[in-house]
Amino acid sequence: MTALLATPAFAVTPADTLVEGFAIDDIISMDPGEAFELSTAEVTGNTYDLLVRLDLSDTSKVKPDLAESWTVSDDGLTYTFKLKPGMKFASGNPITAADVAYSFERAIKLDKSPAFIINQFGISGDNVTEKAKAVDDTTFQFVVDKAYAPSFVLNCLSATVASVVDSKLVKEHVAAVTPSADYKWDNDFGNAWLKTGYAGSGQY
Repeated sequence: MTALLATPAFAVTPADTLVEGFAIDDIISMDPGEAFELSTAEVTGNTYDLLVRLDLSDTSKVKPDLAESWTVSDDGLTYTFKLKPGMKFASGNPITAADVAYSFERAIKLDKSPAFIINQFGISGDNVTEKAKAVDDTTFQFVVDKAYAPSFVLNCLSATVASVVDSKLVKEHVAAVTPSADYKWDNDFGNAWLKTGYAGSGQY
């Protein structure tokens, strides 16, 4: 009887270690084109890279992530991003501007909850391949419908929905679907697989 009432022993947390506990029951998908919950962002923020991300030392600014630099055209409509050279996904596949373009295309065409963050700039399933495209292997171009404050556009591109996925890997896991009035594409852009799969280049 004494053994049953014994207090369990816990390991002592080192003085220089922070232990955190999270409720993660709000997670419904790990696909960055679908995920829109705070808990998921905690994961995707560490496992996927973006063109730019918020500068944690000053969140009013963005800093380069996959992008090495960017420019905005004089009319405020065209954002041109130069990617850092020599980057790779966790799979070993090289990261190219075509991966960035595909990531935008699939997010818009999937049209899940966070898609509005990108399509508010006049981007739709019908025009996304023209408005978000690879100019060459290291140059990605994003064209918006009217001049916005560049800080607003860049902040939106730091959202999870703009995460860059390994297009080669995702395309290996696409599932055929029957087009309908609500979804006119013939495949799921790897959404079923990415709900629990991974196709990123993040540090974790």
